[in-house]
Amino acid sequence: MADQNKEDTPENFKPQKPQERIYPLERIIRPVEEILRNRPISGILLFLSVITALIWVNFGGADSYHHLWEKRFTINFGDYTIDRNLHHWINEGLMAIFFFVVGLEIKREIILGELSSWKKASLPVAAAIGGMLMPALIYTFFNLGDYGQSGWGVPMATDIAFCLGILSLLGNKVPVSLKIFLTALAIVDDLGAVLVIAFFYTQDLFIYYLEFALLFFGLLLAGNLLGIRNTLFYGILGILGVWISFLNSGVHATLAGVIVAMTIPVKAKINEQKLISQFAKLLDRFKKTKKVRGFYVSEQQGEIIEEIKQTRKKAESPLQKLENSLNPFVSFIVLPLFALANSGVVFGEDLWASLGSNVSLGIILGLILGKASGIAGFSYLFVKLGISALPKQTNWGVMIGAGIMGGIGFTMSIFISELAFPSEEVRTHAKMAILMASGLAALLGMLVITLFSKRNKDHS
Repeated sequence: MADQNKEDTPENFKPQKPQERIYPLERIIRPVEEILRNRPISGILLFLSVITALIWVNFGGADSYHHLWEKRFTINFGDYTIDRNLHHWINEGLMAIFFFVVGLEIKREIILGELSSWKKASLPVAAAIGGMLMPALIYTFFNLGDYGQSGWGVPMATDIAFCLGILSLLGNKVPVSLKIFLTALAIVDDLGAVLVIAFFYTQDLFIYYLEFALLFFGLLLAGNLLGIRNTLFYGILGILGVWISFLNSGVHATLAGVIVAMTIPVKAKINEQKLISQFAKLLDRFKKTKKVRGFYVSEQQGEIIEEIKQTRKKAESPLQKLENSLNPFVSFIVLPLFALANSGVVFGEDLWASLGSNVSLGIILGLILGKASGIAGFSYLFVKLGISALPKQTNWGVMIGAGIMGGIGFTMSIFISELAFPSEEVRTHAKMAILMASGLAALLGMLVITLFSKRNKDHS
């Protein structure tokens, strides 16, 4: 009894922390925000968009499907008019935003992330080069001198959204280091795809418009050097200047996104030390202000809170702001729409027979065998030469599985197939091969990673 009274004395009483009040609307909004920040979920949504398109066209809706994407939309800028069908608006307009985000990721990784030093970058760079070179060689072996030889760029790409979505299904069986490796690899892979599109899938150049694009690009660079941090400045010049110029130049308009991304400032207005110092001063002022009853803050406290918000904004670079704000839009709207608009393949008898064509064989074997041998092979070479180190908690079996998983080339592969083949029939055959190869790569990659991850744990 005495012990019980002792426990109840004030000096031994520890007050519980007040729980945060969660309002009904917040209970709905918070899970949505978590989903929007979860990149693997976007890969699953991409998969559902593909399934939707395939069901749509193969169960009586082919006419309505194709009619929808042929609807035309016009935008006027004074006397200047852009008239495109919905399919082109998605592939040349919305996908330019996707390429813009890709450009932001490339710049961030090169300056601050996994590609910021040779020690960090050597393995994913080597793996990405191997993963682009081997599929292109395998495809060329089947199609050199044939009608489909221009499609060598199709099996070169890796779709990181799909990859991470599939890997998320394996849960903690996948080491975090492997996800980081694949993400860095995919960023280098995207850079390679951008260069391939720019140099090999661009025709009928109009230098006049490219000169305009160069002028606006110069203005954006000047804005960066002069310390302009307003994202609206980069958005207006980027869209009205660079993107429209590219749209008319003969260079695919999506590349404008990458070009503009390279001009976005990485540095914030204030550094970490200034941020901490200013926050400390503002919080000290906040503590000393006169408080009011209830949940309300005083006018003076409100002003300090607003200053804290403005200070926080200054500590976030334009690149971070744009990447964080655009990622959900790209992941949950742009890419699913692209998948929906470009995956409508009718499963006819002739289409299944087309899987034996040189184009289809080049794509399927390029994405599965080419990616696996290129990624794992070049990684092995760099590790054995002592240039790079194997990612933590992995083994060569897991790396082979990662290489197979790299054969999920969906988004960029379909995008390049639209540029590589003039014939609608060949494009359809190529898309079928891409879907088949990506599906096989996902299943085989999961099996191999699961098998060798288990062995790795058994031997640890």
